[in-house]
Amino acid sequence: MELKRVVVTGLGAITPVGNTLAQTWENLKRGHSGAAPITLFDASSFKSQFACEVKDFDPNALIDRKEARKMDRYAQFAMVAAQEAIADSRLDLDSVDKNRIGVVLGVGIGGIASLEEDISKYALTHEELGPRYSPFLIPKMIGDVAAGLISIKYGFHGPNYTTTSACASSTNAIADAFNLIRLGKASVMVTGGSEAAITATGVGGFCAMHALSTRNDDPATASRPFSASRDGFVIGEGSGILILEELEHALQRGARIYCEVAGAGMSADAHHITASHPEGLGAVLVMQEALRDAGLTPADIDYINVHGTSTPVGDISESKAIVQLFGEHAYKLNISSTKSMTGHLLGAAGAVECIACCKAVEEGVVPPTINHEEGDCDPQIDYNLNYTFNTAQQREIRAALSNTFGFGGHNACCIVKKFTP
Repeated sequence: MELKRVVVTGLGAITPVGNTLAQTWENLKRGHSGAAPITLFDASSFKSQFACEVKDFDPNALIDRKEARKMDRYAQFAMVAAQEAIADSRLDLDSVDKNRIGVVLGVGIGGIASLEEDISKYALTHEELGPRYSPFLIPKMIGDVAAGLISIKYGFHGPNYTTTSACASSTNAIADAFNLIRLGKASVMVTGGSEAAITATGVGGFCAMHALSTRNDDPATASRPFSASRDGFVIGEGSGILILEELEHALQRGARIYCEVAGAGMSADAHHITASHPEGLGAVLVMQEALRDAGLTPADIDYINVHGTSTPVGDISESKAIVQLFGEHAYKLNISSTKSMTGHLLGAAGAVECIACCKAVEEGVVPPTINHEEGDCDPQIDYNLNYTFNTAQQREIRAALSNTFGFGGHNACCIVKKFTP
């Protein structure tokens, strides 16, 4: 069976550095940090009191008010980003075969804000009035609903589900969507991920694990991947959505093509529930698998958008994995962590970072890894690698690789490349 080629024809994003794709991409290129003190709840008693929140978000301006009330914040983000991506793709929804369009999204945590809110209301009311849970609690809380809401809005009858693999969730979703089209099971897929876990429970849980940065005096510089002074990740929120399309379908309608999806890989560390393998074993395997799937060699890759969370262990193991797999070519690559600007969007991270790779390939620009200071060097990290510190760099990018690694040892990787007919 001959596998079909898959291209990217639409992009949408709502992130801590921009409420649209254009805003997000421009701020990534200029090295803008989205970190600031938390406003979504009172975090004054928490060890980490800042996050990368989406700013100035009014769902009622973008979604029907009645429908928005039935959605958790994570689903609102997904809907807004999907609307932008579908509009960007210029699909003619009146003529396209909607039975051949599906939705696969990645969500790591889901509607935690809605769960918190209803539990709080129950605790305040159950003694006097009995249980008073909202009838919308379950559909707002469960992680699969965002994909369902998008299909309902647009009448898409193709494959529809959600992947959950912690921080690898949306890369797994993109890989699944890619394979569904390659195998001929769909012509178009709406894919990516969404997350909104900046809540007392979300932040409190990660604080208890000592996973978050506590640089409360200077949040904008807290996410500093590959620097010796890194002390944990900065939690973020938002959504990234891609429209993947079978090549012939895209060409027949004269679609604008950002890039081609070349391949995807998956692996497991099989090491620890939260920590990555210290030598990057799973990271090497997942990048190898993605290259094999794409029919590419290490020398074909020009840019890696790394997982790069700014955690003490993770950045070391990923750096080691790149050197181990790419050898001498590792020193010719550009590497960057856009999490230095967006924070860590958990289940949505892979989608936003894959979008950054699509735009990097299209424009020939590598977004930077910000917040690195001269001399702030970890002896366990190889600084002969080009981490694209602090300033974006222009270069031709034939192919870009995006890494995501999740708690539980879940690893996922996708590769996009320049489209050639």
